[in-house]
Amino acid sequence: MHKGGPMRFGIVISVFSLLGLIGSTAAQEEPVVQVYKSPTCGCCSVWVAHLEKNGFTVNTTDVPNTGTIKQEQGVPRRLGSCHTAVVDGYLVEGHVPAEDIKRLLTDRPALKGIAVPGMPIGSPGMEGPNPQPYDVLGFDEQGNVTVFSSH
Repeated sequence: MHKGGPMRFGIVISVFSLLGLIGSTAAQEEPVVQVYKSPTCGCCSVWVAHLEKNGFTVNTTDVPNTGTIKQEQGVPRRLGSCHTAVVDGYLVEGHVPAEDIKRLLTDRPALKGIAVPGMPIGSPGMEGPNPQPYDVLGFDEQGNVTVFSSH
């Protein structure tokens, strides 16, 4: 056997191991978030930047009337906010923190989606002085609402 043969074999194994790690990291990336928003809404763009900063890939579609999207997707009227997103089969309404979306996608609860109704100061995209406490609400196909998390 050529001198250094086992060493080369070890290098080849190391390279394949590294490639395996790279592949598994790519497989753990978050799914794409499709956001429907008004073309003039600045806070929606800040929320999108929050998601991207937290590892999400985001596609945005400007629509003339977000109410139509909410109705088509089945967002309960009382949970409405300024933008609607769809990610991996779930709805995300309003200024939901990225950490809650990640938990939703990891835990996979029997929900249609999660929402932050209105536009509470202190939620992602609505940062400002005097942040307000707010809840992220989960909702199911029947419109039942539960508290998913509190901030």
